[in-house]
Amino acid sequence: MARYLGPGTRISRRFNQHILGSGKALERRNYPPGQHGPKSRRKYSEYAVGLNEKQKLRYAYGLLERQFRRMFEIAKRERGVTGERFLQLLETRLDSVIYLLGFAKSRAAARQFVNHGHIRVNGHKVDIASYNVQPGDEIEVKNTPASRQMATRNLEENRIRTVPGWLSLNAEQFKAGVVRLPNRDEMDQNINEQLIVEFYSRF
Repeated sequence: MARYLGPGTRISRRFNQHILGSGKALERRNYPPGQHGPKSRRKYSEYAVGLNEKQKLRYAYGLLERQFRRMFEIAKRERGVTGERFLQLLETRLDSVIYLLGFAKSRAAARQFVNHGHIRVNGHKVDIASYNVQPGDEIEVKNTPASRQMATRNLEENRIRTVPGWLSLNAEQFKAGVVRLPNRDEMDQNINEQLIVEFYSRF
C-alpha cells in the first residue's frame, strides 16, 4: 500500500483523533466519514480494533506497511517491552525528532526537510528520514541561508509546541541533542501499543 496522500481530515475523523489535516474539521464533524454520518453504530471485532490501532499509528508517522512491520520486527527482537520499544523506534526516527524539535510543522514536512539534506547528525549530513538517533547524538540544521531560513520560520510557527524532555534544543544556534530515549509517558498517550502487539501476534 502506497503512502496516504488523500484528505487528512478524513483520517482524523475515521479515528476520532487529530492525526492528519485540520483539527478544526474534526471539531465540526466528530464522527466517521461516510454516507451514514453520525447515525452509524458499527460494532468492531477484536481483529478490527487491533487493525484500527495499528493503522492509526501508521498514519500518524506516515509509514508504508512494509516499513512499519519491519520496525515492529526489530522491536520484537530487542530487550524490553515490545510495544514500548516499538514506539521508541518510531519516535527516534530522524524525521520525527525534527518535527518534535519544531524545525518542521508536520512529520511529512520533516521527512522532506531531512531528505533534502538540511540536517546534520554528529557533523555529518544525514538525508535518510528513517535514521534512528541515539542518546548523545547532536543534531544541527545545515549552515546555509536556505536551510536556516526555513528552520527559523518553522520554529516561529511552532513556538507553542513543547520540546519533550528527552531532547534538548538551542534554537539560536539551530542545534539540538538527544539526552536519552523517551519514556512511555512522553510518547503518544492516545495509542494502545498492546493492541498492535496482539494484532501482529496473529500472523
